[in-house]
Amino acid sequence: MDPVVVSGPPNVVVRAAEKRGYEVSMEQPHPPGRPASDDRRSGSDTRTGGAGHGGVLVTADRPGRPRWRERISTTLALVRANPTGRITLKIVVAIVGALVVTIGIALIPLPGPGWLLVIAGLGIWAVEYHWARRLLAFTRRHVYAWTNWAKRQSLPLRFVLGSVGLLFVGTVVWLSLKYSFGIDLVAIALDYLGAR
Repeated sequence: MDPVVVSGPPNVVVRAAEKRGYEVSMEQPHPPGRPASDDRRSGSDTRTGGAGHGGVLVTADRPGRPRWRERISTTLALVRANPTGRITLKIVVAIVGALVVTIGIALIPLPGPGWLLVIAGLGIWAVEYHWARRLLAFTRRHVYAWTNWAKRQSLPLRFVLGSVGLLFVGTVVWLSLKYSFGIDLVAIALDYLGAR
């Protein structure tokens, strides 16, 4: 009897692929010179549909997901299948996410994409941490709800909301320039108007 060589990725990757909605076939091509009817002797499992030695064949993609996202998901599943890779991935994601969130928090009072960077850092943390995934989903849900609510309002109310938003952003820019760089735009504007 020939020894059975188990090839293909570990069962962790198979479970991860099935969890993401892939159809996983355990079939492997038969070695040359070996008949297909030799499955029972080679140790195949009839519960997996006559599967061979544990290889993975992805037969259907999840509809609507871009190909690059599928590649990233597969790569992350392979990294997580290895205990060292899993720990390394957690450490790298924690450090990169903390760096992006810290830069974003530092930029919040300054004119720039501070909140955008904070949300991007949450997105990086969400790759590995469930709490960040829940917080990001909470943020998205409320932003979408606010946007949809604002779209349903009348034009004058939307104009008022936009004006309040611009006033808030202008105040943040004015205060951040005044206290960060010592530039007081209001005093400069008043001096300019007083000179005329």
